[in-house]
Amino acid sequence: MSSQGAPAALRLNSAPPLPKLLSEKKKHKNCGSPFAMNKDIRPIKKQIRERSLSMRKSMSRTEKQRMDFKIENKVLNLWKFRESPTVLLYCSLPLEVSTKHLIERAWALGKTVALPRCVKDTSDMDFFVVRSWDDLEAGAYSIPEPKERCELLQDSGVSVCIVPALAFDKAGYRTGYGKGYYDRFLAAYRGTTIGLVYQSCIEDEIPHGRYDRKVDIVVTENDTYFCNN
Repeated sequence: MSSQGAPAALRLNSAPPLPKLLSEKKKHKNCGSPFAMNKDIRPIKKQIRERSLSMRKSMSRTEKQRMDFKIENKVLNLWKFRESPTVLLYCSLPLEVSTKHLIERAWALGKTVALPRCVKDTSDMDFFVVRSWDDLEAGAYSIPEPKERCELLQDSGVSVCIVPALAFDKAGYRTGYGKGYYDRFLAAYRGTTIGLVYQSCIEDEIPHGRYDRKVDIVVTENDTYFCNN
């Protein structure tokens, strides 16, 4: 099904209006953080990105595979993941926690698997149903994306969204690559969000602004953090 003319239920233009988002942010328990009111947190986030990338580049292939395996298995054993008929995933980059086996296991379990595709000339993305690796092609930033023939995910229903990041804190805030795709998408998403990261990339506190969105669960090779408790 083409996305043209379809009611894109997960499109970012369905996000709550800005006043509502700001109101919700004010209610958040972490708003007292010195980072929350910082007008320019970009230098701090840049340092976190550089530190995380440096750590990842220093890992051996064997070490990375071992940690990826542990993280994947912990996600597969999460009740939220097991019970969700729909899983929103992404194709991981070489320095990210691998999602290859998660995607394949989700297919094997009969789940609906949806992957993102960037909307041209915007900072938005849509999720499309992917049934095999043949449904993917090189997309923005050379990341595999669903082909045009793939069906737009109309309704997330009961679902989980696996969220990439370079670093997380235990409250669920994240530092990505600075493009804002996931923050914009998560503003409208109402399912369960799960972040994947290596333990060494867990920060004491991630600086966050009013548009930054936290995840519900963070999974590392050592721990699982339930961020809304």
